[in-house]
Amino acid sequence: MLESKGLAHSVQSLHSVGGSDHEFMHTVSADQALQVLQSHQRVFIQGACATPLALVDALTARAPELRGVEIVQLHNEGRAPYAARGMEQSFRVNALFVGGLMREAVNEGRADYLPVFLSEVPNLFRKEVLPLDVALIHVSPPDRHGWCSLGVSIDVALAAVQHATHVIAQINPRMPRTHGDGLLHVSRIHSAVWVDEPLPQVPSGKLGPTEKAIGRHVADLIEDGATLQMGIGAIPDAVLASLGDHRRLGVHTEMFSDGLVDLVERGAVTGECKRVHPGKIVAGFAMGTQRLYDFVDDNPLVAMLDIAYVNDVEVIRRNPRVAAINSAIEVDLTGQVCADSIGTRLFSGVGGQMDFIRGASLSEGGKPIIALPSTTSKGESRIVGMLKPGAGVVTTRAHVHWVVTEYGVANLYGRNLRQRARALIDIAHPNHRAALEEEAGRRFGVV
Repeated sequence: MLESKGLAHSVQSLHSVGGSDHEFMHTVSADQALQVLQSHQRVFIQGACATPLALVDALTARAPELRGVEIVQLHNEGRAPYAARGMEQSFRVNALFVGGLMREAVNEGRADYLPVFLSEVPNLFRKEVLPLDVALIHVSPPDRHGWCSLGVSIDVALAAVQHATHVIAQINPRMPRTHGDGLLHVSRIHSAVWVDEPLPQVPSGKLGPTEKAIGRHVADLIEDGATLQMGIGAIPDAVLASLGDHRRLGVHTEMFSDGLVDLVERGAVTGECKRVHPGKIVAGFAMGTQRLYDFVDDNPLVAMLDIAYVNDVEVIRRNPRVAAINSAIEVDLTGQVCADSIGTRLFSGVGGQMDFIRGASLSEGGKPIIALPSTTSKGESRIVGMLKPGAGVVTTRAHVHWVVTEYGVANLYGRNLRQRARALIDIAHPNHRAALEEEAGRRFGVV
């Protein structure tokens, strides 16, 4: 582990930031800041749309000098050159979630995947299961009191900053200042790098007929006064687009995107029925466009909090009528949900699905919902007799309640295996129902 030397000992030039009368910190170039990193150390990189790209590039530039550096991260956006082919001797990513930038490296064996509930990731750092030598983060400029903000990605970054030996911050005036847990005093920053560049953006995808139908079915399950949790992707976006006529909705979610801004502006989201942080939108990170970043900037309506708290089942369940909306890769006839792999090929991660599925099921009037198209882009059924060999069960058949496709809604709660099979076949694509009925007949008798 590095010895913490304090800000004054790790910087070389002065740059006044924050627009105040006080000069809080020296700044250095990204290349200078990354000189502190040594071979065989463990580095955390803040993720999602707060990925510190200038620091990522400087880290990668040191590849010829470094060996065996472990990089710990969740989903990241922008670019990840340290995970490219040819970097294996210098860097090895230990991914806590497999996003698009990591899939190839993980599935080719050049990077690792660590399955973990999102709610438990902060404790990997706090309990030193994964002690951190260096944390690379992306923050707003300090205010006149010397406080920066972790902006659009508090999630697990807060715990990383609190427990890393050396903190290198990319300071960017375009990073929103968000309310909540993400305030970081400059005294905790050992090396500061000034940048002025846009954050990565993740625009909503185009919604087709399938997504829109699923969105309507899910919206029909959600009552006025419900508390929403949404995952990432077209289906959660379609659900949000279908909720405009609802009222008194609340939000307690690990992440949110531009679609939520529409609901707020239409008056559908007020948070007045929530018992935990009433009147507030609670989240761990935000992913979207500049419109979203402008919305969260200095907005007291939004509380960006530590994901160990946001995703705590005991916290989630205290809100009424929690509607947890998550997607899946496939669901078998017993209700097992695969959400992190296509067979043995890793695609995403455990994430917070189980945190919210369980929290919603324990919430008064809550509805844990798995929503997915009935078929893949190749026409294969996503309601299957058995999961593919090697597929990961993220949500067990004992946890699943509601499953939704474009063909309708299946309520599996309180139903035996034969009844579940019938309900799932009824929402499968018509082209696959006969084969699924044959499979169910062999396993469970007449369905």
